[in-house]
Amino acid sequence: MRVLIVDDHQVVRRGLRTFLEVQDDIEVVGEAADGAEGVLRATELRPDVILMDVKMPGMDGIEALRRLREADSAARVLVVTSFTEQRTVVPALRAGAAGYVYKDVDPDALAGAIRSVHAGHVLLQPEVATALLSQEEAGGGSGRQNPLTEREREVLALIAEGRSNREIARALVLSEKTVKTHVSNILMKLDLADRTQAALWAVRHGIGA
Repeated sequence: MRVLIVDDHQVVRRGLRTFLEVQDDIEVVGEAADGAEGVLRATELRPDVILMDVKMPGMDGIEALRRLREADSAARVLVVTSFTEQRTVVPALRAGAAGYVYKDVDPDALAGAIRSVHAGHVLLQPEVATALLSQEEAGGGSGRQNPLTEREREVLALIAEGRSNREIARALVLSEKTVKTHVSNILMKLDLADRTQAALWAVRHGIGA
């Protein structure tokens, strides 16, 4: 896995690089000190996974996430930050982050998180999931007026388990295109923004994991 580190603190970048370079399946291909440089380096280096801080001078991590999404970047972004407030967590996930962990995460757990998001899963620390559930509970996303079909509920249950579209297609003997259609219908019916919210909705309503 090719990894790009985007953080404004050189000590943090150096520490992450030192740890990741001893992992057999991870290669650090570059570093960036702010969001703008991160977007540029991502375009040049085409990493598989980007470790992104949120609060940085100039372009912050959330804006960088938006720019990457606009550029149709294939990289999966794992936010690694010390900021735990819901007002930071939610925008980052809405902007396209595939995972959100804190900088005090155990090194081996961080390596596991990188592998997980690279495999197509959504990865959230428990505190982050709680923040999103609180927001979902506060308003929106009930889906009571738009009941799901039995097949959509099956797809949703697998989303809640962190399965990628390819894994869902394999499990249900469907094409990936059909799974994508089901996922789009689920998000529309439940008035949800992304797979992360869908997974949390499923857990909250007793579907799947």
